[in-house]
Amino acid sequence: MNIIQAQNYDQLSKIGAAVIAGQILAKPDSILGLATGSTPEGTYKELVSLHRQNVLDFGKVSSFNLDEYYGIKRSDPQSYYAFMYRHLFSHVNIPGENIRLPNGEAQDADAECKAYEKLIAASGGIDLQLLGIGANGHIGFNEPGDVFPAVTHHVSLSESTIIANSRFYSSREEVPRSALTMGIGTIMAAKRILLLVSGAAKKSIMEQALYGPVTPNVPASVLQFHRDVTVVYDF
Repeated sequence: MNIIQAQNYDQLSKIGAAVIAGQILAKPDSILGLATGSTPEGTYKELVSLHRQNVLDFGKVSSFNLDEYYGIKRSDPQSYYAFMYRHLFSHVNIPGENIRLPNGEAQDADAECKAYEKLIAASGGIDLQLLGIGANGHIGFNEPGDVFPAVTHHVSLSESTIIANSRFYSSREEVPRSALTMGIGTIMAAKRILLLVSGAAKKSIMEQALYGPVTPNVPASVLQFHRDVTVVYDF
């Protein structure tokens, strides 16, 4: 692993954007795996800035998002679809047909997961996967459990994740209870992984993930087995 300590969140965001920009500059038709949440917001802001300065062209880029709440409309401001357009897609020239997210409105969640997995495979796989880490060690919405889920699947969210995500809602009761998420196997198949960790509250779980035993009880610990991981943290 390449582990980088940033001085603060702004620097973390600049480093994260530099890694992604480097991938696009080296391979203009890169397939990016993208994440949502508060941590990557600064990175997306930096990428938008690079695009506006004519440094970065997204014209050939394709993307697959890690996850989406299930049972949420794409028009809902709290959907990850809306998040991605708000923070990145509406501000760069990535073609609309190259943008893919799990469909949280799908009638059949399992069928949607299988179709999404096939799309990723048909694309040739993800070149660079952006990740954050949950307070319980989840990556994507792969929650602690007895096994590492292999492929894109429908998952019930843990109580700790619901509580953590309730900050985006007026009450905990409004937070969706399940999601569609790439599996651990899907994430690990990415050629490169960029993990951003922000805030001292994540210090303990990051150390467990990077230096502790590899266990599905800490899903992010599986990253120890990946051949090309960059970790950027700001504490």
